[in-house]
Amino acid sequence: MEKQSLKGWLYLLPAILFLGVFMVYPLIDVFIYSFEEGYNSASQTYYGVGLFNYRYVLRDPYFLQAVRNTFILVAITVPLSTGIALLISVALSSIKALRNLFQTVYFLPYVTNTLAVGLVFMILFKKTPYTDGFANLVISWFGGEAIDFIDGPYWAKMFVLCFYTIWVVMPFKILILTSALASVNEMYYNAARVDGTPRLRVFARITLPMISPTVFYLIITGFIGAFKAYSDAVALFGTNLNAAEMNTIVGYVYDMLYGNSGGYPSYASAAAIILFAIVLTITCINLIISKKHVHY
Repeated sequence: MEKQSLKGWLYLLPAILFLGVFMVYPLIDVFIYSFEEGYNSASQTYYGVGLFNYRYVLRDPYFLQAVRNTFILVAITVPLSTGIALLISVALSSIKALRNLFQTVYFLPYVTNTLAVGLVFMILFKKTPYTDGFANLVISWFGGEAIDFIDGPYWAKMFVLCFYTIWVVMPFKILILTSALASVNEMYYNAARVDGTPRLRVFARITLPMISPTVFYLIITGFIGAFKAYSDAVALFGTNLNAAEMNTIVGYVYDMLYGNSGGYPSYASAAAIILFAIVLTITCINLIISKKHVHY
């Protein structure tokens, strides 16, 4: 047994080293930097240790704005994208002949470059001196006034960002959910048909519990992905997200390191640790809730 155990640890050693060097060590390093006041990455010096970096970040209006944007994005996109993907997956599962074709069509946005999709969305929603964009054309059909979704009011920009995020993440969720639905044992459905159970009840009592681990996985990864959002906002509103009032927490961290206000690794580290704490807290809450609603 000892030899087998040693052999197993030897197999795991490369993965453990990789995780230690590229994940655990950087996390510890960032945690230390977040307490070092006035840290200079060039000279590797700092003038004090304390909570000043956290106090500064938590009072910075740009960070508070980024937190608000991120939470709105998470609250809207995660449930909507998961729910819509579930409905589409159920519909695809009922189409036996063209299922693979539709899966491929729905998956195409996921393999398309993020910035390219963002450019398309800008063309659809951006109001210019020459055109109001396709979205405003549709609005005009119903007698509405043109709206500048890219440079206009906050709610319009947030709508486009949420719409874009849902569009980008939904293909992956559709693919995973379609595979999960295909793995449900037909025996349960046959028994339900014999009893004359309505379709809605079959979905609520059989389908949903059977695929609940997959749904839970998508919700967890959806929360984590939405909290890490940055490239989506850049693709739509450019690199100066603070001016557009559409920055995210990850965007704030990047700006503190490399942006116009960059050169403050201590502030960036403090913001990164706050983001880590938020994601960890929400993940733990989801894990607690899953004990009652997820059936393994």
